[in-house]
Amino acid sequence: MDAFSGLLGSAKARGAFLLKSVFNPPWGLRIEDRAPLSLVTVLHGSAWVLREGGEPVGLAAGDVAVLRGPDPYTLVDDPATLPTVTVGPDQRCSTGKGEDVTETMSLGIRTWGEPHRAGSTVLLSGTYQAPGEVGRRLLAGLPALLVQPASVARAPLVGMLAAETEHEEIGQEVVLDRLLDLLLIDVLRSWLTQPGTGAPRWFRAQSDPVVGRALSLLHDRPSTPWTVASLASVVGVSRAKLARDFTALVGEPPMSYLTGRRLTLASDLLRDPDLSVANIAERVGYSGPFALSAAFKRERGVSPQEYRRGKRSEEATVTGADGAYVFPSGR
Repeated sequence: MDAFSGLLGSAKARGAFLLKSVFNPPWGLRIEDRAPLSLVTVLHGSAWVLREGGEPVGLAAGDVAVLRGPDPYTLVDDPATLPTVTVGPDQRCSTGKGEDVTETMSLGIRTWGEPHRAGSTVLLSGTYQAPGEVGRRLLAGLPALLVQPASVARAPLVGMLAAETEHEEIGQEVVLDRLLDLLLIDVLRSWLTQPGTGAPRWFRAQSDPVVGRALSLLHDRPSTPWTVASLASVVGVSRAKLARDFTALVGEPPMSYLTGRRLTLASDLLRDPDLSVANIAERVGYSGPFALSAAFKRERGVSPQEYRRGKRSEEATVTGADGAYVFPSGR
């Protein structure tokens, strides 16, 4: 497994918020839900994304915008339009006068906004509502805004996701979650393979014959009791060279990277109530539940039990690169 596959494996939506929105110009929507990651695509019409301190970025039909939270952003029909509705925590919507319009603007199954007419803009939004659904390392590597034009997309995922939101069927929540994951993966894969994107260091490091091999081993076999010396032996270099090159290319030492990988896996496994902390510790490479608990508390600020119960303190903000990246459209 390459590092990219391992990290994208952490993108697992769970009951993601999916909504189709219909607006008639002039319209403006301020998003202050503090979600760690959101995807917005234009099904019909066009839109602009405004971020504090950033230049307006236009979206045409079929374009997909990936927005890293928790900072707010605004969607408008024109950069000069002021927002009239604000989306807050729990996806509650209110006007500037404080009127709650969450229910009154509902248009049916997963559809919200204004009655559709000629010239309406239709948006499809998908929101990952907890950092653990995406993965800290993946979030930290993303720019604040990433836009994939329709011409770059390699699969009809937007159409599939839009069609699935229009009705309700048994097991649909799982289908929507997985389609959202696939759309995110498609955008990120395109971004990472474009030249000059400012891709994170761990991705660029995969092309190195030594560090790339070490990364693959850490992702394939996180439960192995690795040391820098044993890892260096497998990849065929000295301990000093591996430590030096890995830190230089990835941005952190091998064992620090391994700790992050193990705790990300542990966070995911803690969602399974049938697995004990001892079972999870064994799976991710810790000697026992106490060792896992100590590492988890040190890095995440809460114990595995607190994390599992959902009675943890608010997770620390995961910040990534500043700015935006818009793919060359080829139009």
